[in-house]
Amino acid sequence: MKNKNVMIGMTAAAMAALTLSGMPVMAQDAEGAVDIQILATSDLHGKFDPYDYAVNEESTSGSMAQIQSAVKELRTDNTILLDVGDTIQGNSADLFLEDEVHPMAIGMNLMNYDVWVPGNHEFNYGVDVLKKIMGEQKAAVLCGNVYNADGSSLSDGYTIIEKDGVKVAVIGMVTPNITRWDAANLAEYNVTDPVEETKKIIDEVKDDVDVIVAAEHMGESNEYEVADSGVEDLANACPEIDVIVAAHEHKLVEGTEVNGVLIVENQDAGKTLAQVNLTVEKDENGEYEVTNKTSASIAAADYEADEEFTAALADADARAKEDANTVIGTLNNGPLAPENEIEGIAQAKLQETALIDLINEVQMYYTDADVSASALFVDSANLQSGDIRKCDLALIYKYANTLYKVQMTGKQLKQYMEWSASYYNTYKDGDLTISFNPDIAGFNYDMFSGINYEVNIANEAGSRIENVTRADGSELKDDDVITLAVNNYRANSQLLSYGEIYKEGEDLPVLLEMDVKGEIGGVRELIGDYIANVKGGTLDAPELAGNWRVTGNDWDADLHTQVAELINTGKIALPASESGRNTNVKSITVDDVKSAQ
Repeated sequence: MKNKNVMIGMTAAAMAALTLSGMPVMAQDAEGAVDIQILATSDLHGKFDPYDYAVNEESTSGSMAQIQSAVKELRTDNTILLDVGDTIQGNSADLFLEDEVHPMAIGMNLMNYDVWVPGNHEFNYGVDVLKKIMGEQKAAVLCGNVYNADGSSLSDGYTIIEKDGVKVAVIGMVTPNITRWDAANLAEYNVTDPVEETKKIIDEVKDDVDVIVAAEHMGESNEYEVADSGVEDLANACPEIDVIVAAHEHKLVEGTEVNGVLIVENQDAGKTLAQVNLTVEKDENGEYEVTNKTSASIAAADYEADEEFTAALADADARAKEDANTVIGTLNNGPLAPENEIEGIAQAKLQETALIDLINEVQMYYTDADVSASALFVDSANLQSGDIRKCDLALIYKYANTLYKVQMTGKQLKQYMEWSASYYNTYKDGDLTISFNPDIAGFNYDMFSGINYEVNIANEAGSRIENVTRADGSELKDDDVITLAVNNYRANSQLLSYGEIYKEGEDLPVLLEMDVKGEIGGVRELIGDYIANVKGGTLDAPELAGNWRVTGNDWDADLHTQVAELINTGKIALPASESGRNTNVKSITVDDVKSAQ
């Protein structure tokens, strides 16, 4: 186990440089020392081959096939290969859920993974599906903080792997927030605190092992302010751990130290392979201790796909491509979204569009709900006139969400709408563009159908929703009861639990039905079914209902037109967040125009 005086040896950048030069990186040898290497993946999201089936194009930014090439190059007799979940969701992986062996399990078995830890998305399809996938794995499956109704654990919480006389305990847990996203799927299960569960295992094994590795499907920091849902809490509570392999956030962490514990994390979709090397030596009492730790991130894009791997998954690849290219209908009167007036500012977030109206129309059709809400997941989302293939549905609806039906009051709906409208920055005198709050992800801005409203961005967040009426123009009273169609992520993350919208002590909306028409699939599949079967394969772009608009941006129209031209010609750049991840985070003003002249 860990020596308190251990320092992390080589920097991640230095390790990466050596690795990419073709030299396997190992901790420095000493007499009697044992080098243990941990290679880890996570958040693969169905990316077994270098292909994005949702958009039907090659994607060599990462894949299991490319990672296999890296693993073959780096693997030693003392290597432990593990994965930390979010494996069977995304990239058409749900197409294979009923196969005898899922392609992702085939790939992991071919790569000889030692450990697999389920992630939160493994629970999206119900625990019975997860148990089936668990049974297909040759690797040890670890998920120590989920319990069946009878009190038995869903799987083991740890396994011990011996390498060259060194005993390594690998502990596996999943974020406790799965109860937020898949509450209904987990109604008969008990999800416990992963830090407390990890402590129990450490107490059980610490005298019998030499190294402790925690592979936990959680990000660095706590999520939704839920204690012990981030690995920093775990590191602070359990200094006996040598290495934590985090997951879930899709955030590259090449190697950081918290309370003496080394933490690494991968990007998503097979883009990176985490590499950790431990030097283990015997102390004066003849007991092993970790004397050096190094870490690096290996970029999958630097490797070609392994031919043996792609050959083994060739049938699945062909099926996914064939499925992606299936024509399901025709769009007339497209496109579904207008061109952007200003390059870099999604027009579809500033006005009602046929694109969002279509999603909401589908959701209301299958739920018979009064109101529907949906977000523009990708700013470029759109669909042009012509044939609609199955893969084109991802251009409308990116994520594999399922559909929920929720009951709420008029007051609760208005609270939800106010939360959504906080996506906009407050309009100030002199502003010439509408900008977006850099602290709010675009997928957390929902637009509503079945209800009439205005968003007054001259007001501060929390006081923006005005002139709310039902679709027929009648008043929506606070105590009115309505039904809402919404995806499972929004329902479980914000509507059915206390947090950002509803506070402790308030009544919560009520889940009426989860996974509506689940036999068809999620929202994306329901859109396809709606086009193919309800509309008979011919989709006319929905006519705009004129049910909502943005108000309060009382700018000079001529100057606004001038700003649009300045931005579109590159003479003014839209402000971006410090990370560069979010753009249009501040409005262009009259003063900006003067400076550009």
